[in-house]
Amino acid sequence: MGNDYEDECRRSLAEEQAKSLATTNNWEHVDRERVHQDWDVLYREITAYLDNGSLPGDQQVQELVRRHFDIACRFYTPSRQAYVGMSLFYVEDEAMRAFHNSYHPGMVDFLGAAIKVFAEEGSGFAPDAGAGASA
Repeated sequence: MGNDYEDECRRSLAEEQAKSLATTNNWEHVDRERVHQDWDVLYREITAYLDNGSLPGDQQVQELVRRHFDIACRFYTPSRQAYVGMSLFYVEDEAMRAFHNSYHPGMVDFLGAAIKVFAEEGSGFAPDAGAGASA
């Protein structure tokens, strides 16, 4: 994944989140407590797969990433690029990295790799904001 594509993903995440925040009064429709509970359960499940040596592209892992994507969609439905941008945000934001790695030291890297596989192969994404841009 090249720097241009990663920059496009970061931009897509920022633009799509800003638009969603503006049109939903800062996501007031989201039950944030429930979202955090659901992500907590999910991250604990992912930890078990990490401990068992699973790979990010394994079917069971991709099923868990589908659940992650579905939880993210409670806020808004991201494009493929924005979803990859979310994985980059988890890596690059110190607080997000620490939060995710509190479940397992390899969580951010594993989840990021699994999200990238899901973004390539999964479904249910919003149309790409930058149609015509190449990956």
